[in-house]
Amino acid sequence: MFRGSITALVTPFLNGVFDGKSFEKVLAYQINHGTHGIVPCGTTGEAPTLEEEEFRAILDMSVGAVKGRIPVIAGTGSNSTAKTIYMTGLAQKAGVDAALVVVPYYNKPSQDGMYAHYRAIHDAVNLPIVIYNVPSRCGAEISVETVCRLAELPRVMAIKDATLDVTRTTEIKSRVKPEFRVLCGDDAVAGAALAHGADGCISVTSNVAPELCAHFQNAWMAGNMDVFHALQSKLMPLHKALFVESSPAPVKYGASLLGLCSDEVRLPLVSASANARVVVGRVMTELGLIDGHNSDKLRAHG
Repeated sequence: MFRGSITALVTPFLNGVFDGKSFEKVLAYQINHGTHGIVPCGTTGEAPTLEEEEFRAILDMSVGAVKGRIPVIAGTGSNSTAKTIYMTGLAQKAGVDAALVVVPYYNKPSQDGMYAHYRAIHDAVNLPIVIYNVPSRCGAEISVETVCRLAELPRVMAIKDATLDVTRTTEIKSRVKPEFRVLCGDDAVAGAALAHGADGCISVTSNVAPELCAHFQNAWMAGNMDVFHALQSKLMPLHKALFVESSPAPVKYGASLLGLCSDEVRLPLVSASANARVVVGRVMTELGLIDGHNSDKLRAHG
């Protein structure tokens, strides 16, 4: 189930509360445009700001909309092992296919501490686990050696590696069980990660360009290198535009241009600046994702 273009979904808000009607649109947009999987309640979904009731609603809606057609990988991790076990248990009850569990942030655990954290979750909950390595946000990085130790556990099935060091992919893949998957966590290096043996990408960009991102991954799997390289070049300006400021503010603005949801984020994040809006709107217009006239009108009112 861990392959191709998997979208790290935005969480729509309206006037400070979870916007379920807009989330229905977000889910339908992904399903109807060929995405290979979804990740609700991840970093892009502003998971640390969600209340438990919202978390439950988001997972219930995701599982209900997908109806088993593509995998649902729920973000359940925190810097508390006990809380992560609890949230992963809720995700299992909701019927998701796997849990995305971030390396504990702020605490800065040792490698032995990271192993013990994931082992405790693995032993407590009967759900496939995807390790999530994102040192730029966590202040700690899980080593290749620790990943390989964890991969020996039967339900630790994949890693989302959000680093620029794609050589980690080759190192991990060469040392783990054949079914263990490596998913790139940075759209801009997804192509390079595939060349190093990655199985796909958990993507921010696919919130606004799911079809293009899915075609990009499909081209690689089909060995169609002309299409693959053409799409890599086409998508790169969008990858960069969506990280011109702290994510997910730019991609939420992009989603608002598509009419999927408002661009509202929760503090301590703030909505995309005027400069970021110009950058995102221009690139999305150039890619044909939105009409330039509508983009200008929405920016003026944003």
